[in-house]
Parts: sequence; structure tokens; C-alpha cells
Amino acid sequence: MDAAVARLPFPTDQLHVSVLYDEPRVLLVPLDHRLAGKDSVTVDDIADEPLPRASDPAWNAFWRIDPRPDGSRAPGGPLIDAVEDKIELIAAGQAVAIIPAGSGVSGIRPDPTTIPFEGVEPSHVVLATRADDRNPLVKAFRTYAQALRRHL
Repeated sequence: MDAAVARLPFPTDQLHVSVLYDEPRVLLVPLDHRLAGKDSVTVDDIADEPLPRASDPAWNAFWRIDPRPDGSRAPGGPLIDAVEDKIELIAAGQAVAIIPAGSGVSGIRPDPTTIPFEGVEPSHVVLATRADDRNPLVKAFRTYAQALRRHL
């Protein structure tokens, strides 16, 4: 792979990473959840809500907001391996999740709903290439991606 468009966090050692755009984070909940329909939520609103966990500590820190701004730990939650598993857990009412606003969850399941998340940094969508890549096409791709970013 010469280039990847992905969301942070992921290991960036030996990569050239450029932020293409920022995307707000939202809370994904079942339609009958107590927070469904609110205009927005904060970390305090989900203080006791279980959130899915992954095996990657950086992923957990960012997507579970763990630790919380007050130093407390995010509550436990089911271990997941795939996005589809996470969405099924949410739809079944077993957890809530913090996701990127443009993740397209409605294309997987129509029953969970999202709520804007206030007071947290956005998700960063990046272009990642090998740091030592000398391929002129990869360099051109990075240049054009950055130019497009300035026009968004």
C-alpha cells in the first residue's frame, strides 16, 4: 500500500501523516436510550454508560475518552473486534459508543441514532504514506491531497 486515508489514532512510526480534515465525534445510542433526541451530550452525560473496548490502548483512550478530563476511568464495556459488532451492541442496548459523525452507521443499521458530542476534540482524518517513500506519484498524491484540504 502506498497511501491510506484513515482516522487517527494508529501507530505512525515511519509514516508521513497529514491531517486532511477534522470530523466531529458523536454519541451512538439505541433509539429508546434516555439520551436519544437530546441536542447534544457531554462526557458527564455518559459517566456510567458502558462503551465498547478494543485491544489497542490508544484507540480506547481516544474513542472511550479514557481517562476522563477529571481523571476518572471510563466504565467497562464489551470487547469488540469489528465495527459491525459495536453497532449490534448499541442497537441491542448493551452499550453506547463515540463515533465519527460521518461514519455512515445508518447504512449498516437504521435503528441506532447519533447525538452531537460537545467538549471533545474531533476525529482527525489523515493521509498516511511511508516516510521514506520516494515514489513521485506518492509525493504528487500528498501534494494534491493537501491542496484539496485548503479548498474544503
